Amino acid sequence: MPYGSINELPDNVKSNLPKHAQEIFKEAFNNAYDEYKDPEDRKKGGSREDAARRVAWTAVKKTYKKGADDKWHPKEG
Repeated sequence: MPYGSINELPDNVKSNLPKHAQEIFKEAFNNAYDEYKDPEDRKKGGSREDAARRVAWTAVKKTYKKGADDKWHPKEG
């Protein structure tokens, strides 16, 4: 189900990602949740939420990377 605010994100997202990355995750998740409502639109199958979660993590990884300290940091350049 779509998220109304970053406060509604799953704990594993809130506890691991910086605020800006959480915002990226929320927006990407919500957009993908709408886009993949029809099962035939999901390339890997699975549930609508699974597809939206994959898209959201991919969106985060375009801007952030996990560092050696096991924390997420903005990519440079």
